[in-house]
Amino acid sequence: MTHRQGRNEVGVVPQQVAEWLVEGRQGTLEVVAHGRLEVTGEARVGRLILAHGAGAGQDSTFMQRLREALAEHGVQALGVEFDYMRRMRQEGRRRPPPRIDKLVDELAAWCDIVSHNSLPVPWLGGKSMGGRAASLLAARDEAPGLVLCGYPFHPPGKPDTTRLAHWPLLGCPILVLQGSRDPFGTRDEIEGYRLPAQTRVHFLEDGEHDWKPRKMSGRTQASLIGEAAEAIATAMQASR
Repeated sequence: MTHRQGRNEVGVVPQQVAEWLVEGRQGTLEVVAHGRLEVTGEARVGRLILAHGAGAGQDSTFMQRLREALAEHGVQALGVEFDYMRRMRQEGRRRPPPRIDKLVDELAAWCDIVSHNSLPVPWLGGKSMGGRAASLLAARDEAPGLVLCGYPFHPPGKPDTTRLAHWPLLGCPILVLQGSRDPFGTRDEIEGYRLPAQTRVHFLEDGEHDWKPRKMSGRTQASLIGEAAEAIATAMQASR
């Protein structure tokens, strides 16, 4: 039987989290000194740690819809929160993210928190900055797979400043879900990169960085999120 946790649950110590996941609990956990963990869906296909982007946390419409779509395809989404976002929620004011190496260390700690011998080893992933942190962690510590949603291949308007130096160190399957109009890396730009052989790039037609297409395309953000979730589940199933 699946147990569901409400958003009001607070004060869970890190050592309890893996045991609760083994029990099949879902919902929102407030993990002491770490932040929120959003557990969505059952791991029929696998588990995916999903880090948020720089400007919006796990409560954003994008992240909520993505976690729900993944759950529909049998992927348990483990939405983790970086500490600066936790402090933003508590203080009610915006904060810039810290250096990327600090986020990598935080993500490594989350990996330890949600891991258990009786559970599938989770893939790493994230939205934009969260995906960048996940890729750096996978290059450093390895991972069974990597899912990058709107990867920031370069800052907007600076196509020569790429964030690919660590990619040759990646040995796991890599799935990139990228809007074809993403200013952090368009289809034309990405097709010109030399990416690791195990990389698959799935372009979401007419989507931008948050996968929002133009109205004239006849697509919606929700349909592109659903398409991406199906591609993620397919990739994870194929690697089993």
